[in-house]
Amino acid sequence: MKFKKEPFFDGNSGWEDLGGGVSRQFVGYNSQVMMVVVKFEKDAIGALHQHFHSQITYVASGEFEVTVNDEVKILQKGDGFFAQPNIFHGVKCLEEGQLIDAFTPFREDFLKD
Repeated sequence: MKFKKEPFFDGNSGWEDLGGGVSRQFVGYNSQVMMVVVKFEKDAIGALHQHFHSQITYVASGEFEVTVNDEVKILQKGDGFFAQPNIFHGVKCLEEGQLIDAFTPFREDFLKD
């Protein structure tokens, strides 16, 4: 998938298997913002990482142990968190579920040619 200059939307973009019980699907993006649904099987890990993007995550379903900048919390459906740029964050899925991630600017590294 290549970045297009015009806004992109494809609710049927299909799921991309990231391995380890994690899959993602793009909802839409342009050069300023990107929304992605990430599906986790129980015990799947979203490893601690950091990036220069601002990230807001909403728990659509399931239960997750979330770490943001050394603070750990258990989040369930309806909860969310904000990860500022360059702050370490990650999740462990305690109960199968989905997260909705919004990034600004868009995650060009997620897109494939």
